[in-house]
Amino acid sequence: MTAVALLRHLLFAAAMALVSAITVRAMISARVMDAPAVRKVHTRPTPKGGGVGVVVAFMLGISILYSFAEFARLADPYFRGVILAAFAIAAVSFMDDVRDWSFAVKLAAQVLAALAAIGSGLYLTVFNLPWVGPVDVGWLGIPATLLWVLFATNAMNFIDGLNGLAAGVSLVACGFLAAIAAGQQGWFVYFAALLMAAGLVGFLPFNFPRARIFLGDVGSQFCGFMLAVLGVAAARFGAVEMSFLLVPLLLSGVLFDVAFTLARRLLAGQRITEAHRGHLYQVAQRSGVDARMVAAIHWGFAVFGGVVALAFVAAPSPVKPLLLPLAMVPQVAWLGWVAMRARRVGLGAW
Repeated sequence: MTAVALLRHLLFAAAMALVSAITVRAMISARVMDAPAVRKVHTRPTPKGGGVGVVVAFMLGISILYSFAEFARLADPYFRGVILAAFAIAAVSFMDDVRDWSFAVKLAAQVLAALAAIGSGLYLTVFNLPWVGPVDVGWLGIPATLLWVLFATNAMNFIDGLNGLAAGVSLVACGFLAAIAAGQQGWFVYFAALLMAAGLVGFLPFNFPRARIFLGDVGSQFCGFMLAVLGVAAARFGAVEMSFLLVPLLLSGVLFDVAFTLARRLLAGQRITEAHRGHLYQVAQRSGVDARMVAAIHWGFAVFGGVVALAFVAAPSPVKPLLLPLAMVPQVAWLGWVAMRARRVGLGAW
């Protein structure tokens, strides 16, 4: 990519960030309110649905991309599947912000949105592994892809409990993903990640450090869903073995927090679909860590995951599996530190 082309892309992204900011400002005026509750951090009614700005910027940008940038398009069935799935998850999650649907209804809607992408053919059946070579899992790739999309979507939704946390992590992940995709000439993933990043840049000033509006389900679910789908697309980077792990590396902090919390609650016999304040980031904030610091720490996890992902791409095939545990080092340290603080302040079993 030439410097002139990169400049044009950044100018286009800046225009989409402005679109996002204008839309977010309009959503503040629309006053779709999030009322305080026992399991929420905020203490006064605050508008939500700021993620509409991210969605509008992405959908507008991707429509222009489809019309004028043929080199960055997926094959038509995949492209239409991604667009349909993006619209579906955005529409349903916005209605959830308005109507506050049950988890079962939200999950059903997420499944339908994921199937829209999978139905277009965007799923994995072959995993290229170092030391082993290509492993064809056949039809099992469809449920595996579905589970991945659902887990990533809900993980980002669960982590969206402090100002700037989910949006900041998504922004960092999109930045690294765009850079990696450009290096692999994966132009659709590059542009899609760049457009998501632009939408988040337009949103974040309204949410961090002080929240004039929250991201809402429409934003958190959309970011998690699209990053998951882009992760499936990135898994087809032919020059990078195990490229299906790129997005999990970028989201390692989020995925670890949610996986650990779900496992702990299951072992304790608690309902995993019930709202709670037992995520590690929530326990850290309840133990006295400033919410802005908790968000910044998670941004740092995303940056670290991005650096590991860059090293992973550049590493020779036999070395790649040895890099994967690196992404878990800060997560294990964070778990130990949060558990220590929780005991110190008497949070008990959280």
